[in-house]
Amino acid sequence: MPPALILLVGLVSASSSVIFIKASQLDPVLLSAGRLLVASAVVAPLFVKSLGRHKSFFREHGRRTLVPGLLLGVHFISWIIGARLTPAVNSSLLVNMVPLVTPFFLRVVAGETLATAERLATLVAVAGVLWLTGWDFRLSRDYFVGDVVCFGSMILFALYLVLGRANRDFPDVWLYMWPVYTSAGLMCAGLTLFATDLSHEPFNARELALLIGLGVIPTVLGHGSINYALKSLRGQVVGVANLGQVISAGLLAYAILGEVPHASFIPASLLIALGVVLVFRKRRPATKSTAT
Repeated sequence: MPPALILLVGLVSASSSVIFIKASQLDPVLLSAGRLLVASAVVAPLFVKSLGRHKSFFREHGRRTLVPGLLLGVHFISWIIGARLTPAVNSSLLVNMVPLVTPFFLRVVAGETLATAERLATLVAVAGVLWLTGWDFRLSRDYFVGDVVCFGSMILFALYLVLGRANRDFPDVWLYMWPVYTSAGLMCAGLTLFATDLSHEPFNARELALLIGLGVIPTVLGHGSINYALKSLRGQVVGVANLGQVISAGLLAYAILGEVPHASFIPASLLIALGVVLVFRKRRPATKSTAT
């Protein structure tokens, strides 16, 4: 399957996380721990199979999965907390500023610089996000903490994506993703013991189903596919394409939750889609080395 198609599947899957998060009543730290540990359990057989073929490689390079795991876990927690402290429009705008910061991280961490076409595609796609959310963005003392948390969560996600590109020499995506999910899940689980009053959490069949869905669809299928696409797609291509989640999340929220999007959703979505098309049409040739 072409990397671009795999990335599309990953982005649509990842965008469904907002549906599960909105429906769940679990504490953010507990919800993050649960989704990551579910993902770890699902991916474990694939990791074991890959480990049998690449054991010596993993012994030497497995430690490089710890930082991405830490970043992913803190991103999940901070995103849920921030989204609950500030209006949806604020959190949406801030978290979708990833393509504006990834060029710096890509240059420093992965040794990639942007092509002219990638700069143009970034500006077009981000303009679409600004069209959709920028006019409704509200600066307020009441939302300051939430805005700061969402901004920090965006930085963490950008670093996580860039490290996925930098670790492109991993021979198999699951050899990379299982320790990322596991380290992130264990870190979140440890925080749960100190930050969550488990006696007040609504443990029931509905929450369990939501937790499993969150772990499998946006986490395994979503993040797994995105990291697999980073095998052969440049970091900024994935960063710009990630803005497509604005479109798919809006459509899913309308279809499942009955949330009617803002009137600017259609023209803004067309502008975002144009940016994504541009970044794929004019992208530089990918390197021959593989990535996760």
